[in-house]
Amino acid sequence: MTQNAENVLDHLELFRGPEYQQMLANKQKMFENRRDPAEVERIREWAKTPEYREKNFAREALTVNPAKACQPLGAVFAAVGFEGTIPFVHGSQGCVAYYRSHFSRHFKEPSSCVSSSMTEDAAVFGGLNNMVDGLANTYAMYKPKMISVSTTCMAEVIGDDLNSFIKTAKEKGSVPMEFDVPYAHTPAFVGSHVTGYDNVLKGILEHFWDGKAGTAPKLERVANEKINFIGGFDGYTVGNLREVKRLLGLMGAEYTILADNSDMWDTPTDGEFRMYDGGTTLEDAANAIHAKATISMQEYCTEKTLPMIAAHGQEVVSFNHPVGVGGTDEFLMAIARITGKDIPEDLTRERGRLVDAIADSSAHIHGKKFAIYGDPDLCLGLARFLLELGAEPTHVLATNGSKAWAEKVQALFDSSPFGKNCHVYPGKDLWHMRSLLFTEPVDFLIGNTYGKYLERDTGTPLIRIGFPIFDRHHHHRYPVWGYQGGLNVLVWILDKIFDEIDRNTNVPSKTDYSFDIIR
Repeated sequence: MTQNAENVLDHLELFRGPEYQQMLANKQKMFENRRDPAEVERIREWAKTPEYREKNFAREALTVNPAKACQPLGAVFAAVGFEGTIPFVHGSQGCVAYYRSHFSRHFKEPSSCVSSSMTEDAAVFGGLNNMVDGLANTYAMYKPKMISVSTTCMAEVIGDDLNSFIKTAKEKGSVPMEFDVPYAHTPAFVGSHVTGYDNVLKGILEHFWDGKAGTAPKLERVANEKINFIGGFDGYTVGNLREVKRLLGLMGAEYTILADNSDMWDTPTDGEFRMYDGGTTLEDAANAIHAKATISMQEYCTEKTLPMIAAHGQEVVSFNHPVGVGGTDEFLMAIARITGKDIPEDLTRERGRLVDAIADSSAHIHGKKFAIYGDPDLCLGLARFLLELGAEPTHVLATNGSKAWAEKVQALFDSSPFGKNCHVYPGKDLWHMRSLLFTEPVDFLIGNTYGKYLERDTGTPLIRIGFPIFDRHHHHRYPVWGYQGGLNVLVWILDKIFDEIDRNTNVPSKTDYSFDIIR
């Protein structure tokens, strides 16, 4: 089992070797205070009971494994959707390393983001000098067209004023006075990644639309009849935004995608490194004020941005991840109403194909129970599609879900005969989900990569949909929106159902009476 150039072992086998097993045993003996195995087993079994669930759901001051990330992560996600823009996070280097690694692990792409590198002295005296030096270095080294500034916990706790700091940095020559440096306060200790996305998108649009920094007027304003489209914080942004562009193109609609990061998270390998790729041009961002309407695919990811846009006189329309037939129907009908364009026959036929696929497979999905966790809009969209399929979204949980979101999910349940035994859990975490899976078991779990520990613990098969997906590759390239996206989700669900049937019926002459070739 020795690792050498002639015998290169994958870690899967390497750490099972006797030398590593002995090393682990030595560490356990030296450093672990081993408990009585019988007592450990008793507590483990008790933690599966309704009694423990009641205590688990009663806790208020502790969160265990939340199904969300912090605001600055969403801030970075929104910023890279604009042409030549580098996110500048006012805080420590360690925070920015987390954002970059998180995105790189999900999208399998390098993620550019800089930090003001605040340390202990900045925590005491303030981070103005870090801002002055950081903006100067960012402008000189990376030559961006725009720098989007957001904050972390440290900067927010000590009360650093971004507006004042940026003005001072410009006065000191860090960047030209007319250079675009929009900003947003994104404290990581409140809200979530969708809040950070919302705050930064709102800050960038205010910068250009209202001239908050006095630089926006240099961009030529051109009246237009376009639709603005906001995708929101979305782990499938590559596949989803490209699908939206295809749908809008088939409709003949003129549009501007605000914060279009689909190319940034899917750069080609052709010998050229792209620090910036694609993105909404700054001119389009400025001229988006003249659009006739703005559409958001994620209502709960744009709770501040949409009212700001509406205050500028535009119609705003929001959706909750239009997955499947009904959600896509409503999206396309809204486009048709706003633009005056007819829905083309090609899309009608796509719809029919999805309906046909659902009919072909309904017997395998009907009555199956699902637990869903993730961001509020994704949970809503998936729950609606499951009800269309005749399934039961028994547990729907969003750590960053609000009371208003929970009421909307409950109204969805009430509208369907398949929703009568379904429940919604706003503000709960994955340790709550664990209690639910033990006390009210379901057939399948839908969520991000972190659900694999719930799968191992509770035995509930996991269907990976959401952000982040670390342990599978290239999911972000496939849409979940639209009729085609609904078909993708349907196939992923069916594949898992069939895998489980095969797994449970594969013992020759004992259980293989259902180990069928045809499903």
